[in-house]
Amino acid sequence: MNQIDNDFCYSFPAVRGVQAGRPFYIATCPLRIIPKIFIYDEEEVPPELRAQRTLNKTRIPEMCRYLVDNPDDYVFSALTASVGNEVTFIEHENAPNMGMLRVSMNASILINDGQHRRAAIEEAIKLRPELGQDNIAIVFYIDEGLRRSQQMFADLNQHAIRPSTSLSTLYDMRDPGARIAKYLANNATPFVGFTEMEKSSIPVKSNKIFALSAIKHATRALLQKGPKDEISEEEKAMALQFWNEINENMPEWKLVQEKKLSVSEFRQEYLTAHGIALQALANVGSQLIPLAEKERKAILTKLQSIDWRRSNYEWIKRAMMHGKLSKASSNIFLTSLEIKRQLGLQITEDEITKETELLK
Repeated sequence: MNQIDNDFCYSFPAVRGVQAGRPFYIATCPLRIIPKIFIYDEEEVPPELRAQRTLNKTRIPEMCRYLVDNPDDYVFSALTASVGNEVTFIEHENAPNMGMLRVSMNASILINDGQHRRAAIEEAIKLRPELGQDNIAIVFYIDEGLRRSQQMFADLNQHAIRPSTSLSTLYDMRDPGARIAKYLANNATPFVGFTEMEKSSIPVKSNKIFALSAIKHATRALLQKGPKDEISEEEKAMALQFWNEINENMPEWKLVQEKKLSVSEFRQEYLTAHGIALQALANVGSQLIPLAEKERKAILTKLQSIDWRRSNYEWIKRAMMHGKLSKASSNIFLTSLEIKRQLGLQITEDEITKETELLK
């Protein structure tokens, strides 16, 4: 801390730049200081008098856990803030635009982007104090009032697009579900060469059938795993075996693989070319996995006699909403139940009651 004009201040190593004729500063700050200099207290203020969204507290535990669980391998992007005029930039004599940014402790500092990261940092440091020694980048802009801050928030967020679930799955090395999905995409017969790795919805003219994210979600359901649950090598092998067994009993899948049925025609005509069928098959499969292999395989042969055409009335009323396939939980449940019925599996009274209610 330093004192300038009788004010105590924070000092940050920083680089000065210019955007649209206005100076900005890129600084580094220890994580332990973040909760002290960025105080969020606008939750009770009407939206028109705020410069950012209200804090969504449900997001914070997951972000905090990410920091706490990966202290040696996490990445947090820069915070963006507006700061009052109580700043001084002391330029290094031998390096233009590099120096020390001094921010008065009395200055008003407003986060334009990153308030959830700030809150997660505060909680994570309580659990892992050593994280406080790490640094995060901060981009400081000079505060020009509420209207400018609100416009900055709009500008920073209007072009922000979340990556598709499939692309996130492809690049995620930590998530066990993502790892097994990539393994299956490269090793399970129905998925090899037919997995869309980047998009979560398959383009009309694509030669792919299943999205990587659909394989992830379906396999989690198959193994009855939560988003962060570990998957053993034995379970991984079981998942591979199951999807290969399904493939052996799906004539249309095999026709596509043998290039006797085009992918476009398959997707247009059959339910089994879509994520809802994959999820429903996985739901049913979770009940079959505990069975002996011989018994499970005997049951799965009945898949060959099911009419999987989308024009089948059972799928129209179970898998579709307003004439389109739907992956809503109710549609997946109804589709799963009909597959169970076709395979001769036991259906509980609760399932029948729920089915009756949904099909009214």
